[in-house]
Amino acid sequence: MFISYVKDMKSWIVFFLLALGFADLIIWLDQGIDVKFSSALYFNVLLLIALSLFVMWRYRQEMRFSKELATFMNGSVIDWHESLPEPTFTRDEVIKEVLRLAALSFSRELADIRQANIMEGDYTAAWIHEVKAPLTAMKLTIDGHRHESVIRKIEAEWLRVYLLIDQQLYISRLPTLEADYVLESTEVHRLVAAEVRELGTWCMEKNVAVEFEGDDATVVTDRKWSRFIIRQILTNAVKYSPVGGAIFISTTVNPSGNVMLAIKDEGPGIQPHDLPRIFDKGFTGGTGRLQNAATGLGLYLAQTVAEKIGITLQVQSEIGQGTTFQLTFSTQNAFDKILT
Repeated sequence: MFISYVKDMKSWIVFFLLALGFADLIIWLDQGIDVKFSSALYFNVLLLIALSLFVMWRYRQEMRFSKELATFMNGSVIDWHESLPEPTFTRDEVIKEVLRLAALSFSRELADIRQANIMEGDYTAAWIHEVKAPLTAMKLTIDGHRHESVIRKIEAEWLRVYLLIDQQLYISRLPTLEADYVLESTEVHRLVAAEVRELGTWCMEKNVAVEFEGDDATVVTDRKWSRFIIRQILTNAVKYSPVGGAIFISTTVNPSGNVMLAIKDEGPGIQPHDLPRIFDKGFTGGTGRLQNAATGLGLYLAQTVAEKIGITLQVQSEIGQGTTFQLTFSTQNAFDKILT
């Protein structure tokens, strides 16, 4: 910062050096001034030392405000505009006032954006609840006409619409997940079985079997949000499974006591260069583009929720050999410390 200050003050320093040089030139040219060279040199050295001390003193005085401002760059400070240092000079007062007004302006804009988002979220949630009413009526009609051959196809399409609307409902709730978080003890197979039943029509349409392997295990987590993660993974598994394929679900416990749930499909697999990006928002990958059935949101949402509720998501895949998603549940959830 000192070098930057010297660069800013270079015009003053150059002016001083030119003035000193001009004075030396006058002394040298004026025959009426009799000054020894050693005395002139001594005089110049003293002035240069004085200049150096003056620059350092002014640096401490003039850069005090800027140095204190620079500390805000090293970390986020809540209400930083109220913690601004006291100005030393008039220009510092102007800078402080501009920063304060800018902060207040941004705060008002941010509050307006948050209010608009809240209103939009409330509207979306209300719209979704309104849409679910006719969907429920349609489901009752479908259940009453299962003897008709075309109903199964209609029910499969109904399920896709229902899943998309339900996903949108979870998206609207995601910003307030912490307030909607409830810890409870539950069996992993029960979580998965509930989602398998939800996707049953789709599985029957594609003749996809779901097989459970291994012993069941109990975890402490949020049942609703855990099911949401499992639903996104199962939806992908059914979507990319071949007709007549199978989905294998297994539960194990690692040496650290973490319960691990693996969901394996027999789909086409994921390209190695796509694996690091499958949890990115909007990323569909080569398989998703070929089938034109991916939105790039499901796995992104699953990963976002998993990070918030203490579940680790991992994926393994080989081309032509299917894909395996593994959910590792925390032994001590971060939210457990907050709630207790």
